[in-house]
Amino acid sequence: MQTEFLSHFQPHGNILHPSSSNLSRSIVIVILSASIWAVLFHRRRLRSGVASLSQLRGPPSQSWYKGNYTHLFNLKQGWNFHKMLADNYGSVVKLSGFLGRKQLYTFDTKAMYHILIKEGAVFQPHRIDSGALLFGKGLLSTFGEDHRKQRKMLNPVFSIAHMRSMMPIFHDVVDQLRDALSQRVQSGPREIDLLSWMARTALELIGQSGFGYSFDNMVDDVPRHRYSVIVKDFVPTLTQLAFARFYLLPLSIKFLTKRVRVYLMNIIPWKALHDVRDMVNYMHEISVQVYEEKKRALEEGDEAVLRQIGKGKDLLSILMRENMKADSEDKLEESEIIAQMSTFIFAAMDTTSSALSRILHLLALHPEVQEKMRDELVAARKERGGSHLSYDELVGLPYLDAVCRETLRLYAPVSSILRKNTEDAVVPFSRPVRCEDGNEVSEVFVPKGTTVMISILNSNRNPDLWGPDVLEWKPERWLSPLPDAILNSRMPAVYSHLMTFNGGSRSCIGFKFSQLEMKVVIAMLVEHFKFSLAPKKEIFWQMSGIASPVIVGGSDSEYSKHPQLPLIVELAKQEV
Repeated sequence: MQTEFLSHFQPHGNILHPSSSNLSRSIVIVILSASIWAVLFHRRRLRSGVASLSQLRGPPSQSWYKGNYTHLFNLKQGWNFHKMLADNYGSVVKLSGFLGRKQLYTFDTKAMYHILIKEGAVFQPHRIDSGALLFGKGLLSTFGEDHRKQRKMLNPVFSIAHMRSMMPIFHDVVDQLRDALSQRVQSGPREIDLLSWMARTALELIGQSGFGYSFDNMVDDVPRHRYSVIVKDFVPTLTQLAFARFYLLPLSIKFLTKRVRVYLMNIIPWKALHDVRDMVNYMHEISVQVYEEKKRALEEGDEAVLRQIGKGKDLLSILMRENMKADSEDKLEESEIIAQMSTFIFAAMDTTSSALSRILHLLALHPEVQEKMRDELVAARKERGGSHLSYDELVGLPYLDAVCRETLRLYAPVSSILRKNTEDAVVPFSRPVRCEDGNEVSEVFVPKGTTVMISILNSNRNPDLWGPDVLEWKPERWLSPLPDAILNSRMPAVYSHLMTFNGGSRSCIGFKFSQLEMKVVIAMLVEHFKFSLAPKKEIFWQMSGIASPVIVGGSDSEYSKHPQLPLIVELAKQEV
């Protein structure tokens, strides 16, 4: 059988004539020459300090199919796996991806600078094409000139002047939150799921300050607006489509027309797929509705604008006015403006609510920090005379600022950033890296189409930069000068030498907005309420796309299915 099989690949008789023989010899010579050149080039790259991905050190692949993905994104053990990567392999690591494809994992400062800033146009966000199908042609789903134009238009929207003007809107929302919680604990301490309330607050803050639209009256135990329910369920439902979204959808976009894709989506009997379709369609309808209302008000004049929520000071109204004044080459299409709504909500809501919840959990774990922060807030309000703190007064509170910064350092809501290069690239390192064969290299060749994972988690926890106490939550570290190592690191970050808000041209454009949200909410909560741990309920933060808290069950392997943060809430004794 074997002989018969091989015979299909052998020449029969004297089939090769002289010209064929010459051609064969030529092919062999070309192949040998290419092989010799590849070896010499490979050695030359080693001598010059450039390595291939396969030469870098990294953990063994756990699966020929998923590579290291199972451990990288493990909800329970993911934190330990990322720490192991840093401890055992350093800041530059080789990983195995889908079907064994080599990938680069790094938190080296020079490598991050090269990827995010110097060659930011080459290293594009991973699966940016599928994001456009979900959220439209918004800031997160565009690149190149379209992204530059949108960012240019949006930059003034997030200016400090506009942040100051939105303070009354912020105060109105947090006052609603204060009243809702006060009503629930007026008879004494009560266990409350604060993750749910932080999510509702974050959505209402972006709704009112971002679009002049209210999603939640902040009164009922469960929000009544359908959008609130959809936003809560969207990410978990989308997670069920992870494989299809990352591997099948890009292929369908490349080879199938939109009409065929829609047809297949509608006939495939997959509930999660149909749920995501319906959610996306509903969110788009709401965005169009809000946009049209804004457009009519702006056309009718100032009186109509003042009748709306936000009175024309919301981000969408500002953006639309800026767009009306812009030159024709800088103007955004209506579809681009509408797309920013879903983009802002999903870029801000889950991350902000996660950060707020993490702070409250840490304050419950560290009551002495909670008391110190409360004393600072009460003193500031007494000096103010009892009214709301202004923007400058709030951002000028050093201990509140230190707690926020330290939480965003040690517990960034998003643990990593994914990029994929559109052409071959050579990525440099800040210090030599030892390869599997023991040689040290200072650069790595990254072939076109390689997935690159930048570790926010390990960058913010790098002991070489932050010191030996890097894994301790210490707000006080921000009340004195930072270590020279971090100050001189040239970290490509937009916020406090931290990668929490990314870096480069695709850094979080709303990071100041997010900080202000956090400070307004936490300041009100800590001043008026006291938070402590619920008895017999251990909280574990799982490594989902955005870190989320769950309840540990009867054994270490049991966790609640739905994210939640139950804490004991009671009225604070200190009041102004």
